[in-house]
Amino acid sequence: MKENRGDSSNQSQNKPLTSGALGGKIFKFKKSTQQRDSASLLHDNLGSSKNPFTTNFLNLDGDHGSLSSSMNPFAPRGRKIAERPYKVLDAPNLSDDFYLNLVDWSQQNMLAVALGQSVYVWNAFDSSVQQLCELDGLDNQVTSVAWSQRGSHLCVGNRYGEIAIWDVNQGKEVRTLAGHSNRVGACSWNGSMIATGSRDRSILVRDVRAQENYHQRLLGHKQEVCGLKWSMHDENQIASGGNDNKLFIWQPMSNGDQALAKFSQHQAAVKAIGWSPQQRGLLATGGGTADQCIRFWNTLTLQHINSVNTGSQVCNLMFSRTTDEIVSTHGYSLNQIIVWKYPSMEKISTLTGHTFRVLYLAMSPDGASIVTGAGDETLRFWNVFPKCKSSKGVVSNLHGGGGGIGNVIGTGNSTLFPSNIDFR
Repeated sequence: MKENRGDSSNQSQNKPLTSGALGGKIFKFKKSTQQRDSASLLHDNLGSSKNPFTTNFLNLDGDHGSLSSSMNPFAPRGRKIAERPYKVLDAPNLSDDFYLNLVDWSQQNMLAVALGQSVYVWNAFDSSVQQLCELDGLDNQVTSVAWSQRGSHLCVGNRYGEIAIWDVNQGKEVRTLAGHSNRVGACSWNGSMIATGSRDRSILVRDVRAQENYHQRLLGHKQEVCGLKWSMHDENQIASGGNDNKLFIWQPMSNGDQALAKFSQHQAAVKAIGWSPQQRGLLATGGGTADQCIRFWNTLTLQHINSVNTGSQVCNLMFSRTTDEIVSTHGYSLNQIIVWKYPSMEKISTLTGHTFRVLYLAMSPDGASIVTGAGDETLRFWNVFPKCKSSKGVVSNLHGGGGGIGNVIGTGNSTLFPSNIDFR
C-alpha cells in the first residue's frame, strides 16, 4: 500500500525542477522572498563563491540550550545533549520526497547533498563548498547519494535509472552504470560492490570493477525500493525496505537472487533501515505514517525481537557507534529527532527545529554529530553521541540468542568498520 498523507506520489510536486543550478535563480536565502542574480544568490557568509548553503546565524548557539541530566530524567548522568543545533545551513531545493536519500557524510568528513539536478560537497573542516556535478536533461533529478566506506568515491543515482560513480578527490566521473528503468532512490556500498534500489521494484548488485552494469537482479518488492543497507559485519547480507510495507533480507553471494527472509510486520513504507555497528546481526527498521513503529530484528536467526510505537512517521534510523543508543528522525506529524536508549527504548532526548518532515540523516566520521535535512530546505547539525575512541571495536554476537563476544571488526576509527577493501 502506498503511504498516505504525503509519503507517495504527492511528495515533491510543489517544488518544480529547474535546470541550470549555477546559472539560474533557484537558490535563495531563507529570509528573503525576492529572487536575486546568480552571483548574489550563490554567495554566503562562509566566504564561498559557489555555495548554495547559507549559514543561518540565528541558530548558531553552540552550547546554548544544553539539556543537562537534571533537566532530562532519561539522560545518562553527566551527559549533555544540546537541544539546539550547533550549525544550520540553508539548502535550497532540497526535495521533500520521502523515498529519496539525498544526504550522506563521508569518512573524509565531506558532506554530499543533492539539490535538484546538482550534487554539492561541503567540507566540514573549512566549510568550503564545491559543486561536484549537474545532471543533463530538463526533467532529470538526483535521487540518491552514497559514499564508499573510505569516502573517496560517491555514487549518484538519478531519475532516469542510472548511477554515476565519482572520484571526488579528482573531481571527475569514473563511470556510469545503467540497468534500472526508473529512478534510483537508494544506494549502498560494500567495498567495490554497490546495491541500488529503484522505483522499478528491483535491486541491482554491481561490482564497479566489472565491465557489466550489474551481475545480480534481486526481485521481491511489489513497489518502490526506498530503503537499502548492507550489513556492517556480514558483507553477504543486505536489508531492503519498500513502499509495499515489506522488509527483505538478502544474501546474494550465497543465496543467489532468492530472498533469505521476508517480513510483513510493518503497516506502511519501510524506508528507515539501520544496522548496529556493535552487535552482529542486529537490524532496526521503521515504518511510515500508517505504521509509526521501530522494529528490531535478529538477522542471524531471522527473528523479530521487539518493537516500539513512536507516534510519528519514521524516516531514518542510525545506531550510535560508541554507546547503546539509536537516533530516529520523524515526519508526520511531529518532525522530531529522538535519541533512544537501546534496548529499553527510553527517550534520552527529543530535538526539534525542523518545520517539515526530517527525511535525511547522516553521521560524522567520529560518530559524535549528526546532520538532518528536511523539506524546510535546511541542514541542521547536532551533537548527540560521544566521539569514537581509538580502542579496538568488539562486536556482540546475536547468533542463537546468546550474548557472546564476536570477532574484532575494526579499530573504532572507521565509519562503517569496513571488512572489505574500498574501491580505488
